[in-house]
Amino acid sequence: MITTAAKEDQSSATLDVNAIRHDFPILSGSTVPIYLDNAATTLKPASVISAINKYYEEYSANVHRSIYALGEKATKAYEDAREKTARFINAPDSSHIIFTSGTTEAINLVAYAWGRYNLKPGDEILITEMEHHSNIIPWQLVARDTGATLRYIPITENGSLDLSNIDELLNPKTKIVAMIHQSNVFGTLNPVAQLIAKAKDIGALTLVDAAQSVPHLPVDVAALDCDFFTFSGHKMLGPTGIGVLYARLELQEAMEPFQGGGEMIQQVTMDSSTWNDVPWKFEAGTPNIAQAIGLGAAMEYITSKDRTLLIQHEKRLTNHAVKSLRDITGMTIYGDFDPRGPVISFNVDGIHPHDLAQILDQHNVAVRAGHHCAQPIMNRLGITATTRASFFFYNTSEEIDSLCESIEDARKFMGLK
Repeated sequence: MITTAAKEDQSSATLDVNAIRHDFPILSGSTVPIYLDNAATTLKPASVISAINKYYEEYSANVHRSIYALGEKATKAYEDAREKTARFINAPDSSHIIFTSGTTEAINLVAYAWGRYNLKPGDEILITEMEHHSNIIPWQLVARDTGATLRYIPITENGSLDLSNIDELLNPKTKIVAMIHQSNVFGTLNPVAQLIAKAKDIGALTLVDAAQSVPHLPVDVAALDCDFFTFSGHKMLGPTGIGVLYARLELQEAMEPFQGGGEMIQQVTMDSSTWNDVPWKFEAGTPNIAQAIGLGAAMEYITSKDRTLLIQHEKRLTNHAVKSLRDITGMTIYGDFDPRGPVISFNVDGIHPHDLAQILDQHNVAVRAGHHCAQPIMNRLGITATTRASFFFYNTSEEIDSLCESIEDARKFMGLK
C-alpha cells in the first residue's frame, strides 16, 4: 500500500525542475543566485520578458479609442490579459476584473471608493492581526475618517487565527471583513471560505488579500463567493506595477471612482461628469499596458504546467526546509500551522536577522529580513524582525541545503556554539 506522502513524493519527483529553471534567464547566468525571497517578488520566465518586450518593440501604442492598427493591436492584447485573468481565478467574466498597480492599490481602491461612502459611526470593519500593512492602514484611515470601528481577529502562538470568539467579532455591526488568504510571515493558509460564509450570514461584505496564495494555489472566486479579491502580478512571475482587483459588478456600479482623469469618463462638461462603464470606470489615465500583457503571459506560463505537481513540489520543499532548519542549534521557527504555504520565518539565537541576511548574501543566498510589513505580528511575537525564506517551484532541495549550511557558517562566524 502506498501512503499519501509516498504518492506525493512519487508525483513531485516527475516534475522536471531543471527544465523549468532553464525558462528563467536569471537562473542561467554565470552566477546563479540561490533566490529564496519569492514572497517579496518572484523571478520572471523568458516568456513574460518576451511578451513585454514584444509590446514595446512591435505595437507600443495607447489602448482604447485608437483608430489605427497599432492601437487596436495594443487594445486587444490588453483586454486579452483581462480575459486571461478572469479565467485564471474563475471570475464570471472579464468585467469583474479591474487592473491596478498591485494589491496595495486594489485594497486602497476598495477602502476609498466603497468604505468612505458606506461606513459611518457605529459600523465595524473586521480584519486580522495577521494582515500585511496594505490591508491595515487603508482601513485605519477609513475608520478615522468615517467614525467606524476597526476590530481584529487575534492570532495564536502557532500562527493561525484564533476564531474562538468569532461570533462576537463578526456581528450585525460588521460591514466588511478584509482578510489575508496566506500569511506572508507564517505561510498559514486561512479558512477564508468559512469566514466568507459567516460574513454573508450577517450581510457583511468580504475582501480577500490573495497576494501570497494565488501564485501557489488555484483559486476559484465564484466558489469562494467573495465580494472583492486582490493579488499582484510580480509575486506570480509577472512584472511589477500590475495588480488585480476582482469586484462584483453591482458593487462596481454603486461605488464612486477612485481616481479622476482620462479613460474613466463617459462625458465631461464644465459643471459635471459621467463615468465610463465598469471596469474602466476605475482605470483612470493610461493603464499599465505592458505590465498587464506581461501578467497575462505569466498566467499562461503557470497554467501550462501541471499545477498539482507544482504544489506538491513546493510542499516537499517547505517540509524539507522546516525539518532541516529545526536541526540548527538556536533556531526558532515562527508558526507551525498546517495547511501552510512555502514561507518560513525564523530567528537564530545570537544573530540579528539583518546580520544573518547579510552573511547569507555573502554565500549567494538571498532571503528577506525585517518585519515584513507586518509589525502587529512582530509585536504579538515580542520580536522586532525575523529572517524569512520563501520558495517557488523553480527552487530545489539543494538550495535549501545551501541555506542551512550557510546559516551554520554564520553561527561559526559569530562565534556561537
